[in-house]
Amino acid sequence: MRASISDLLQKTPYRGYLYAYPHKTAYRAFARPKPLAELWREEDRRRLFLYVHAPFCEMRCGFCNLFTVSNAEDSAVEIWLAALAREAAALEEALGGERRFSLGAIGGGTPTYLTADQLERLFAIMERLAPGMENLGIETSPGRTTPERLAVLKAHGVTRVSIGVESFDQAMLRAMGRPAKAEEAPPALDAIRAAGFARLNVDLIYGAEGQTEAGFLADLDRALEWSPEEIYLYPLYVRPLTGLGKRRGVIPQAEAEPDAAWDAQRLALYRLGRERLTAAGYRQASMRRFERADAAGSAPRDDYACQEDGMVGIGPGARSYTRHVHYAQPWAVGRAAILDILRDYAEQRDFSVARHGAILSDEERLRRFVIKSLLNLEGLELARCEALFGESLPELAALEEAGLAERRGGRLILTEAGLERSDAVGPWLVSAPMRASMEAFAWR
Repeated sequence: MRASISDLLQKTPYRGYLYAYPHKTAYRAFARPKPLAELWREEDRRRLFLYVHAPFCEMRCGFCNLFTVSNAEDSAVEIWLAALAREAAALEEALGGERRFSLGAIGGGTPTYLTADQLERLFAIMERLAPGMENLGIETSPGRTTPERLAVLKAHGVTRVSIGVESFDQAMLRAMGRPAKAEEAPPALDAIRAAGFARLNVDLIYGAEGQTEAGFLADLDRALEWSPEEIYLYPLYVRPLTGLGKRRGVIPQAEAEPDAAWDAQRLALYRLGRERLTAAGYRQASMRRFERADAAGSAPRDDYACQEDGMVGIGPGARSYTRHVHYAQPWAVGRAAILDILRDYAEQRDFSVARHGAILSDEERLRRFVIKSLLNLEGLELARCEALFGESLPELAALEEAGLAERRGGRLILTEAGLERSDAVGPWLVSAPMRASMEAFAWR
């Protein structure tokens, strides 16, 4: 049974970051492998997003549940590059010649864990699969942001660099379980600006133990010294099988114990950050994303819409989206399980079929469209939703009645109160069958 709107309002605003729908915990092995050529045959391939997953990091942070391994040997990167080339070749054949990529991103992990030479080879793989892509982003960490790597990124058309600073305060990095050196961030930011990329994004985290309002403001003010086009503010989460999760005894599928003090801290810091960035000339685009007002719309996003258009993923942690089928390699958090999956990926010779994922019913497609639209500040375009699906979700009326959403200019948009509860609104809109599938996931 779906929780009532009163449950949404009374429980924690920090249920979970629903950046994709459904989450990978809902993915299962398909009864029969699905040929990629068949999955993509009837899809619109004129506005695709390419996501490349590099499963390597120099460190494993205490809050991180990403599919990544730390301190991998150079030989492991070489084996991954060889498998990635085979996967990209299979996708090139499956998609055919009538394909166009509007956007691309390289994530991880930390893609700049690769050496400059390895990055060159990575771009050669990407450029064969997605030639002529004009808007490409990449993630980096302070310790791996070197002039040599940045030169390769610039030469291959990277337009957006996102750097995970998290905090400029060494004590806060320790509290987050992040084994990084705070002093590495400023020179890395200087190097990115000197290289002349069109867009710089800085990630910061709030809600660490002992973090004060003054300390968080100091982090924000320090980040603003580089005038980044974007700043992402992430609330700290403690998830199962992570370093912080093990330390605090977080059990998968268990209902988290209420922590009113932590909720109050995170909410206060979020509001403080929102006010500080707004005063500094930033426009809020979602609960997490803030864009410098004079840079708004400067990225050539073309006509790609994440809630409608397809995504092609390559790499062991990448997912791909067609309208009715989402697919990926299996997912895990623990190091041993990740290494098993990486070994299988490296040994895989046939990338022409999808073996693991989720099949979306019309209702689940509708829910994905609503969630992906509503959690951004521009909101849900009601006429477009009606045209695509012939209906909307009944829960949306309850959001309006509770003051969490309102109609404006033909759209349903989260109010300020709704936006700050995005991490509760998103999970609340998950269907009962999909929730059951996610809760039945075998964590490893």
